[in-house]
Amino acid sequence: MTADTRERRDFASEIKFLVDPATGVRIREWARAQLERDPYGVGPDGDQYLTSTLYFDTATFDVVRRTGSYGRAKYRVRRYDGEAKVFLERKLRRAALLCKRRTLVPLDALARITDPAAGWEGAWFARRISARQLAPVCQISYQRTARVAAHDTGRIRLTLDESIRAAPRQQLSFAEPSGTLVAPNHVVLELKYHAALPAVFKQLVEEFKLQPHRVSKYRLAAEALGFATPVRAANGTYA
Repeated sequence: MTADTRERRDFASEIKFLVDPATGVRIREWARAQLERDPYGVGPDGDQYLTSTLYFDTATFDVVRRTGSYGRAKYRVRRYDGEAKVFLERKLRRAALLCKRRTLVPLDALARITDPAAGWEGAWFARRISARQLAPVCQISYQRTARVAAHDTGRIRLTLDESIRAAPRQQLSFAEPSGTLVAPNHVVLELKYHAALPAVFKQLVEEFKLQPHRVSKYRLAAEALGFATPVRAANGTYA
């Protein structure tokens, strides 16, 4: 997977769903008929890849507990298909809108994440995790299927995440995907778009009778690993 060295994403809408594996298979088939493959995907249908992410939190797990401003932003490092480059990411959420800032750096630059000095691409990330006293706490890996389409308001995207595994990880490096299987009886479906829900996604929601869930893979992983007790919403899901 390749991308610009520095990338900022405008605010966009995102809806998540939890579906059972059989429904996930049907949705994948539907998506392959209705949408284009992801330009960075691999596999027979050109739309799959392995994602591994290091998640950062404080020593008292303020991110997973949603303490103050920690509940609105996640800092993480993401790697695709074992590549020699990684994305430094901040995901900021406001209500149903999200903004993601990403910077692509060489894998060996992870050693500089604790260096907030100007002069390298990841300095902004280093400054923020230092100010917020964040450090890596776990690695989450999963298989993703991604389909996309052009829309008059901008590109839209559908992803299906499955075989989600989490393991404690305090090092600034990636391990082979392994660990506790998170949500083994569910697939996480995400729909990303700008402005109003596109007609093709409305068709999907209606056809499969989908109900949105506020779900976070990181908070599910935190509970599965037992290092923090996330705050559940009234419907039993996690924001």
